[in-house]
Amino acid sequence: MKALNADAWLLLSETYGFIGNSLLKPMNQTPSIGLDPAFWDEFPAVFSGERVDAGLAKLRDYAVAAGELGEDGAIENASVEYTRLFIGPPAPAAPPWETMNRADGVTVGFGEATFAMRRLLRDAGLELKNENNQYEDHIGIELLYLSELCRRIADGEPGALDPTEVESFIEEHPLAWISALRGKVEAEYPHGYIAGMLELAEGVLIWQREAVAS
Repeated sequence: MKALNADAWLLLSETYGFIGNSLLKPMNQTPSIGLDPAFWDEFPAVFSGERVDAGLAKLRDYAVAAGELGEDGAIENASVEYTRLFIGPPAPAAPPWETMNRADGVTVGFGEATFAMRRLLRDAGLELKNENNQYEDHIGIELLYLSELCRRIADGEPGALDPTEVESFIEEHPLAWISALRGKVEAEYPHGYIAGMLELAEGVLIWQREAVAS
């Protein structure tokens, strides 16, 4: 098993934190730095792989196209996309919860994965403020939880999970269902901002799994 250094763990924490927050709220409630093509040009080269490269290319292309709309128009477009995919009405086109992406035909967004994430957050001493009334197995919350795990390892905090435990969480939760969610998103907005974010997230998750396992 390869040991990642503190800088790598911190970079993973920051990356998951940015993506997680971007997937929890529409862009009119979050920073719009993702609309700057240069932001994606400067994305850390330490992460590599087919999914990372594809996600970055999609996000950069999106940012270039968005530039033609002006900042206000681009933010509005991204926010409408988010609402259609993750909120509705009448219902989310791509429900962002693990429970609804684990198997076909699931229409109830509160299940075993929700309880599992609730336990993990509680065990880590994390409190979900939940101002948007999200279930704990929302993709953004899972990535923010992962961000905190990586930060604790980077800082050498007592009681931080072992890297193999973090890898197990990746395998059992976000990486086990993110491709299913991405497929639903791409069916609606194949070249959209959310599709690019999910592909990038999946690529970084794969990179981390392979880096730790090698």
